Amino acid sequence: MSDNQKTLNSSIEFTGVGLHTGKDVHMVIEPAKINHGVKFQRIDLENQPILPADINLVTDTQRSTTLEKDNVKIVTVEHLMSALYALGVNNVLVKMDSSEVPILDGSAKYFVEEIQKAGLEVQDAALKYIDLPTPIHYTDTDSGSEILFVPANNFIISVVLDYQNLALGTQYAEIRDLKDYSTEIAPCKTFVFLTELEKLSKANLIKGGGLENAIVVVDREDTKLSEIKKLAHLLGKDSSDIQINGNILNNCEMQFYNEPARHKLLDVIGDLALIGMPIRGHIITKKPGHKLNISFAQILKKAMKDQEKLPKQFDLTKKPLYDIVEIEKMLPHRYPFLLIDKIMEISDDGIIGVKNVTMNENYFMGHFPKNPVMPGVLQIEAMAQTGGIFSLSKVEDPHLYTTYFMKIDNVKFKRKVIPGDTVVFELKLLSPIRRGLVHMGGKGYVNGEVCIEAEMLAHVAKDRTEE
Repeated sequence: MSDNQKTLNSSIEFTGVGLHTGKDVHMVIEPAKINHGVKFQRIDLENQPILPADINLVTDTQRSTTLEKDNVKIVTVEHLMSALYALGVNNVLVKMDSSEVPILDGSAKYFVEEIQKAGLEVQDAALKYIDLPTPIHYTDTDSGSEILFVPANNFIISVVLDYQNLALGTQYAEIRDLKDYSTEIAPCKTFVFLTELEKLSKANLIKGGGLENAIVVVDREDTKLSEIKKLAHLLGKDSSDIQINGNILNNCEMQFYNEPARHKLLDVIGDLALIGMPIRGHIITKKPGHKLNISFAQILKKAMKDQEKLPKQFDLTKKPLYDIVEIEKMLPHRYPFLLIDKIMEISDDGIIGVKNVTMNENYFMGHFPKNPVMPGVLQIEAMAQTGGIFSLSKVEDPHLYTTYFMKIDNVKFKRKVIPGDTVVFELKLLSPIRRGLVHMGGKGYVNGEVCIEAEMLAHVAKDRTEE
């Protein structure tokens, strides 16, 4: 998954029926700007209200996931959210003329196909990840379902289904690379046990359900076809073509021997997508359901917020990548305007630099001399010099190039920087380097706490040489 946000290249649309409401719906998914996220709009209602796909707006998890705000509902969002997450779509507006996302064939197949046809636009904004350092475990005591997060460098999901039901048995499904989602997970349909149908109907659910959009598992060995047809009439469905094929209704075979487990995996992705951030980690779950998924998503989101409040840790005891002598070979600055003392590391998309602030800095003579504070503009300059070193590290013969500022945005000063402080600057690319343009976002830390943050755009240009 790319580290940049993405939207659709063009709008896509779907027409169908809601699984539970049974109502017709026309749905259009439109591209959206950076940091918009996934949002749903009810164009059939007065003022056309908009609901963000937010875990905190989930109000119902009975057989699907429902968002609700100010009495406006969006029902069965999980299949669409799963497809958007797996294909890396971060910013879209989903316009609907009814309350429920169309069920289509009961899978995410058609969502994926239309997204792939439209294509994705990579946007100039970085993604923020759920990236937690320790495992997290949760058990739903009512159902016995379990789910576990384990830190990992990528996104992996493992699902075990065990309903202690001979018709379904124990099933396992896993995805280790979302590139396989469109072929291995998206086509897998939702499923239901035959013995659940009457109860679901009496609960005013599955009004739009049928054999064309769900796998019906015959979970009682002595079930007779006459009983099934009687149940179909009770549910208002055509029974003329109903047949029993092994443990499944009708003459169809599951696309995968473990299709129910794969569909549960699809649902887990869709529910976790409501966190609003992609996950770096391995999710392992036994007998998952929407209630379990949503509860765990809320736990992960809170854990991420708690982690962000902790001081950031940097290892400043290790040997730096560049010391001051090597920095002078890359930057044209000299005392008193060379503001970076060492570079700790450089990655493909980021850099960490260090500034040791001492009372010997010349600007303390005139800048609040009785209450010495490092000027904010010089903090920005130190951050820019760190970014300049990153930019120059990406070209051959960096001594022949200079980095020039073009723009500074979203500058915030969080705390004073005073003599004795060590400022650690961490910068990340916000978009790929193109035509010498380098767009980075960065923060400066003192004792692990943010003292400054900013976004910067610079241009790396080759110096003129005398002929």
